[in-house]
Amino acid sequence: MKIRKIAVISLWAQDVEGAAHFYQQVLGLQMLPHHGPRPHFKVGETIITILKSESPMKPQEQSLRFPLLAFEVENLDEAVEHLKLHRVDLPWGIESDQDSRWVMFHDPAGNLLELAEFSR
Repeated sequence: MKIRKIAVISLWAQDVEGAAHFYQQVLGLQMLPHHGPRPHFKVGETIITILKSESPMKPQEQSLRFPLLAFEVENLDEAVEHLKLHRVDLPWGIESDQDSRWVMFHDPAGNLLELAEFSR
């Protein structure tokens, strides 16, 4: 068996509409039109879907410092300014190592996300 790519990533949210708004308006992802109550977004060849959760994530179910989903961006500084305009809390600010820079934050449902810029 050889895995070729990630096909779908599913995220949970109590407020699906609010989460979809965040991914569409704040992160700028294009919502696919044909998935009814479960919003789907396409990023490259991967689909991200938001599923209805009946209860909020409990703190022990959340990863405090390891993102559930990371997006690569061309310019991290511009991305951070965009997040700040939308009042997204950046609890650790911009972090870096020798090969990359990143910022982590939570979506409205509590999923930990990351935007990363890689040295080429």
